[in-house]
Amino acid sequence: MSGPDAVMPVLPGLLVIEQLHQGHHVNVYDVWSEERGCRCVAKTLRPDRPRDEKSVRDLMREGRLLSRLTHPHIVRLYEAVRAPVPVVLLETLSGHTLASLLDEHDCLPVQDVLHLGLHLTSAIGYLHRQGWLHLDLKPSNVIADGGRAKLIDLSIARRPGRRRPGIGTPGYLSPEQALGHPLGPAADVWGIGGLLYEAITGDPAVPDTKSRSSVSSSSRSHERRRTTTGGAVTIVAPGSLPRRRRVPTEVRRLIDACLTLDPAARPTIPEMAATLAAALDSTPVPFADALATAACPDGTRKPAQKPAR
Repeated sequence: MSGPDAVMPVLPGLLVIEQLHQGHHVNVYDVWSEERGCRCVAKTLRPDRPRDEKSVRDLMREGRLLSRLTHPHIVRLYEAVRAPVPVVLLETLSGHTLASLLDEHDCLPVQDVLHLGLHLTSAIGYLHRQGWLHLDLKPSNVIADGGRAKLIDLSIARRPGRRRPGIGTPGYLSPEQALGHPLGPAADVWGIGGLLYEAITGDPAVPDTKSRSSVSSSSRSHERRRTTTGGAVTIVAPGSLPRRRRVPTEVRRLIDACLTLDPAARPTIPEMAATLAAALDSTPVPFADALATAACPDGTRKPAQKPAR
């Protein structure tokens, strides 16, 4: 995605091949590591902006966290260095983000969604056992790589507790994230539920909003209001998962339960994993393999096209 005017960073020992993503403070690059003799993914500060020490601290914090994590469904860290240039170096994954798969196919086959859910509950359950919350579960942060879903961004992962209102991505915030209430594992349960909802329907569970402290949908009348510094905040539960012939009833109920407003009423990660595992057929299709036919859960089909690499 590098444009002709893109400013490429100078990263010692790394040959920058292409810019993959541009964030507010951090860019992501496809690079060649001379030391490792392979391609890697490098996260570093934007070279077109002044050095921001807070961004450096945040980047290094993500690197330290990843250095303590080893899980098949979480991206692997190679190294994190602060000087001479702050860089977090990650493994290269050959697959595509869930966001790009949904753009290409509208929705995923149900068995793929079940595998996706099991991979996510495995990764998030592991993260929770290490004492961390992810807090930014969205399609662009999940990659399907070789039949395996992997989380690729832990930049805003935090310990449980109270955080500023709106931490995360608009449209993917749990109600407690939107309101600045204390955060616990249930916030990530909401996140997984939202991803499964979107993977099945092709639409976000909560429409994106202009306000970072708003979770709203017209699908239900359940509404809670409170006043914050920024004015009135409206929290409305997402609509129930549309009925699809091939979505098991227990899975539909599970996703609806994940997206309930009350964190205490949501299922736990182990309960989610048990329900998803029970719903799988005896001969499940590997995750993403069924996308060759691009069958939607309601029985319709969209011609599959090879994603651009």
